[in-house]
This record gives sequence, structure tokens and C-alpha cells, in this order.
Amino acid sequence: MNLGVWIVRTDAEPLGSLVADRLGGRLFTPQAAPNRTLFADAFPSCSHWILIMATGIAVRYLQGLAFDKRSDPAVVVLDEAGRFAVPLLGGHEAGANRLAYRVAELLGAVPVITTATEALKHLVVGVGCRRGVSAEQIDAAIRAGLARVSRGAGAIREVATIDLKAQEPGLRQWCEQNDVPLRIVARSVIMARPWVTEPSVWVEENVGVGGVCEPCALVTTFRGRLILPKTALDGVAVAIVEDAR
Repeated sequence: MNLGVWIVRTDAEPLGSLVADRLGGRLFTPQAAPNRTLFADAFPSCSHWILIMATGIAVRYLQGLAFDKRSDPAVVVLDEAGRFAVPLLGGHEAGANRLAYRVAELLGAVPVITTATEALKHLVVGVGCRRGVSAEQIDAAIRAGLARVSRGAGAIREVATIDLKAQEPGLRQWCEQNDVPLRIVARSVIMARPWVTEPSVWVEENVGVGGVCEPCALVTTFRGRLILPKTALDGVAVAIVEDAR
């Protein structure tokens, strides 16, 4: 991925530097020449772009630059407060949706996915697990949970877990193998929304929250309904939330 990060205001430079450094991109800062003209010249040079600006400004910057969804760069718009990551161009084909999830994981932002391929998927699977569980253990637990509610893996929009499990190899491997985005929820968010059917004493003592899989799944949906409460299998706890369609 050849990533460019473009800002329009110098106030956004600290955020732009952070995003570029952590995601391995190049930061473009405002210049004396018209910024929009410079962006048009640079646009073909990167396969992925993060534009730190208002969506309206981004739309004007992109005017006349998009030609074919099979070859256009992926573009994600990020507000200067780092709250929302919006795939604006190349969401599915070019990987902007996946880039939005990476930005969201880095900043604790909300990925705003609007492409029909992903938006029509209505299941979020919350996962909590022991350290070092394998992708096979994750797979067995998720599929067992789906079977209990008569749903298929193709309906999974994303997997959600707590920030303490963000780098769990087995979980990341499962998501990569199944092309499912991993959504990371900050522990502080779960503490503020302790939505669990049965709090776990062990999780409370060791993690500081009453549960992981249920609140993670619920927090990441807008009008979600818990259709599978916490179900544990071989070191993996799974909860499934169905979003309103």
C-alpha cells in the first residue's frame, strides 16, 4: 500500500503525522501554491489516500479525478478531531473500507461504511478469548455460535473485541482469512456501557469490565439486538448481535 495523508490546515498536522507514521504513509502539508491543484497533481502517485478535512472539501478536491472504480485510488476522509473515518472512493474494490477500519483502530474512530456489499451485512460478532488461542479455536467458537442462531458466516459485517485483545494473533488471523474487519473497542467505552447479561467475576478482576464479547458487539451497532448471549467454547467467548435492517 502506497499511502498518502493530505491535510488542508496546519492545525491538522499533528494528527496527520500520527496517522502517516503509524500506518506507514507520507504526509503532505499545505503549500504556498493552491492546495487543490497540488493534490490533483499528487493524486495518481498513491494507491491509498487519507484526507484529513471536511467531507465537502474532499468532494471538491476529488472533482474530475475519479475515472474507474477498478483503478482509482482508495480515499478515506477523516475529520480533524479523529472521530469518523469515511471511505469516499474505492470502498470495496480499492480497499478504502479496510483502510477506514485501520484508521478507526488507530484512533478509536467510527468507520462509516456505506457500500452495499458491507452495509447489507447485519451481524456483528463480539469475541473475548484467552491469550494465545488459535485461529482454529476462534473459528470453531464463531461457527458454533452462528449455528445456534441459524445464521451464516457470510452475514458477518465485522468482529468486535476489546482493545486489550487488538493484537491477538489467532483473532487477527481468523479475520484476515475470512476477509472480515476487526473492530477494536476501547476498555473505557465498555466501562461506560457495561452491557452484559451475566457479569464475569474473572473478567472483572483481570480486565476491569464485567464482560467483553456482549458489550463489544452491542457498542458497535446502531440498533442492534443481542441474538446470542455470551457463549464460551475452548477459551473463546462469542456473542452475536443482529443490526436492524
